[in-house]
Formats: sequence, structure tokens, C-alpha cells
Amino acid sequence: MRILIAFLLVCWPFFAVADDVCHADVPCVMEDGRSYHVKAPDGWDGETPLPVMLHFHGWGRQGTLIVKHTRISGATRRRGVLLLAPNGAGRTWDFWRSDTADVAFGERVLADAAKRYPIDFSNVFVSGYSYGSAMAWRFGCETSVDVRAVLAVSGTLRQDEDCAGMPREVRHVHGLTDTVMDFPMGRGGDETYPVALWRRKFNCGDVSARSEWSNVPPLAHQRSVWECDAGRRVVLDVHPSGHFIPKGWFARQLDELLGREPRLP
Repeated sequence: MRILIAFLLVCWPFFAVADDVCHADVPCVMEDGRSYHVKAPDGWDGETPLPVMLHFHGWGRQGTLIVKHTRISGATRRRGVLLLAPNGAGRTWDFWRSDTADVAFGERVLADAAKRYPIDFSNVFVSGYSYGSAMAWRFGCETSVDVRAVLAVSGTLRQDEDCAGMPREVRHVHGLTDTVMDFPMGRGGDETYPVALWRRKFNCGDVSARSEWSNVPPLAHQRSVWECDAGRRVVLDVHPSGHFIPKGWFARQLDELLGREPRLP
């Protein structure tokens, strides 16, 4: 009996967060019937509060893909970040309007996950790809959650949207030859236009820094950074290719945001 009690005390944190054993392929089902997938980071001790990345999948997908995706889950699990992958109704998202129910759904996913895992709410990252990227923008625009950063790949909202939400940082990457979610080029070939909404909302000035970086040559990213009011920041990475998640992009953003030296994988 003493051996059993000792075993339970050691393993209790793991049992406490896995009461219905939802993880990876097995979805976490909430009271309203909607669901999400979760992937804990490698080597987690079962107790330390975790930064979290809420990721909205692309059109026609579900969270099962996200928790296996090497460029998404591969980045979070190696960096001590809890990955949450909601399942969109009809395998898509309603990001078209400000009163979409999908923002509240994302908030419920965060609240439900907090019952299962100790979440570090000072480091809530919201991300997405394609339609999911536009949904990440919508979430950042409308939520009252303190979002540390929106991490968006190849999908935006209209740049004249009026957002109520105030994420602390927005990082966006887009390909110039994207023909699925076209690169939102500004007047006169302005390649900084994809983040015009956030630059206006955060009261940013001129570009404060420009640089070039590459994880996988020859795909070079041209980076523009704006330092804005109240310590907010906007970062735009532009590359010459099309509609995909650049290798190492999520890994690099998380490393930089968490104060680590960028690395692969």
C-alpha cells in the first residue's frame, strides 16, 4: 500500500492533466460538443506552467494534422510550448465578421485546456495558416485575452478592419507569389501593406529595422520591424515564393519571443 501511495504522489500531476486521456490524436471534447487537440512539449515535468500556442488550421483540415505537423508541433514541442489545435466547424473558420462565434470558441479552448494543464497566461501565442491565419488575425482583433503575439502565415483580414483587441505583438509571413491567399500588395508596390491594419492600430511610425534571414537557402525572408506605442511591435517577413509554411518559421518566432537563440528544428 505504501508503495502504491508513493507511486500516486509522484505521478499525480500527469493523472491530473490527463483525466480523460485526450492528447494528440484523441480530441478533448468540451461541454458544447466542440473539440480540440493538444500536444504537450517534450520532457515536460507535469508541473511547470507552460507557454501555449493556440493554432487555427487551414481550410479543410482538423487539429489532428496540426499536432503531427513538423513545422508546427515540431516547433512547439521542442521549445516547452503547449500546442492547442481547435477543430473548425465544417473544417473551416468564420473569420469574415467581427461577431463570429469562433473567437468565443477559441477562448473556451484556452479555458478548458487550463483545467488540464498549468498554463503561463503571460505567454499566449495565437497562430494560424491560410484560412487559419485569417482566423488568428480575427481572434487577435476581437478577443479580450492577453495575447503575447499573433503568428500568422499567408492569410489576413481586410486592412481597413476596426479591431477592438490589442495583442502585444503581431508577426506575419507571406509569399509574394501566393495565388491562394494573394499577397495583399499596397499602392505603388508597397510590400509592407499586409500589416497596415496593425501598424495603424498600434500607432507605429516608420520602419525601425530591416534585415534578411534564411533558414533554408535559397528562400530568403526580407524582414521589416515596427516599434510602436506602449511597447507593441509589428514584424513582417516577406519571401519570393508561394502558399506554404516556411520551414523553421514558427520555430524562429518562438525562439525570438522566448528569448532564445534561433535554431532548427
